[in-house]
Amino acid sequence: MDVILRDIMVFLQSGDVWRHVRDLIDIGLVAFFLYRLFLLVRGTQAVQLMFGVLLLALIGLLANLLDLRLLSWIFRNAAPAILVGIIVLFQPEIRRALDQFGRIGFIGRPLSHYNLQIFNRMIDEVIRATTKLTQRFTGALIVFEKETGLENYANSGIRINGELTAEFLEAIFFPNSPLHDGAVIVRGNQILAAGCVLPLAEEGTVRERMGTRHRAGLGLSMQTDAVVLILSEELGQIAVAHEGKLLRNLDPDRLRQVLTSLLQPRTEIHRPPLPVWRRPPGASVR
Repeated sequence: MDVILRDIMVFLQSGDVWRHVRDLIDIGLVAFFLYRLFLLVRGTQAVQLMFGVLLLALIGLLANLLDLRLLSWIFRNAAPAILVGIIVLFQPEIRRALDQFGRIGFIGRPLSHYNLQIFNRMIDEVIRATTKLTQRFTGALIVFEKETGLENYANSGIRINGELTAEFLEAIFFPNSPLHDGAVIVRGNQILAAGCVLPLAEEGTVRERMGTRHRAGLGLSMQTDAVVLILSEELGQIAVAHEGKLLRNLDPDRLRQVLTSLLQPRTEIHRPPLPVWRRPPGASVR
């Protein structure tokens, strides 16, 4: 036993301890970043793009190993252009990653500080407005701000700063009204702005044809953590976009469950499970 204790003391007093601890920290950080990267691109078009980039890297490595001079020369000279292309292709994912790293602790948007009663009242008003709008086949685009600020998009519309009610939403999206075609941005239980312009999802990022309203909701969800409620004007269907995914054909009860799970303040201990996202069908919607 004395020999073992002496060996342990010698090991602790040597510089190997710090080196091993440093290696463990290094491996842990790399594993954490790779895990976060996987969560960031899971279920998005970035997965296929990553496989394409890895395939190009593998071809370049094989060209060097097999001494293929022409192919190696092409890869060496095209490396800066490939790097710029990767940044352009992964722009939404890079923006989302920087946004997530930029969030500090539990500092959130106003919605996270509201009590459950105010939150439930807001959900009730949205469900009531959604039910009436879909019955009249009226299109709508409602954005719920979470932790990522949406001031830039709010500035593209008309400032409202009014309490969210079903009647207010119905008036905004009334056909032929000046604000009908734009998006409403909701912060907490307040309508921040209406008639806002949202970024459209690029054609290459979606595998189906969809209308401008759905592309706008999906595009914003790719760049921020906002939850976007989309009402189809032609089919009277309800959809929700979040994190670059689209959940369609919701009824009011299912919509309540989805909005509650995605928007419920973090101060509440009991949270319903997140919805299961399904791959959207190939039908064209507007």
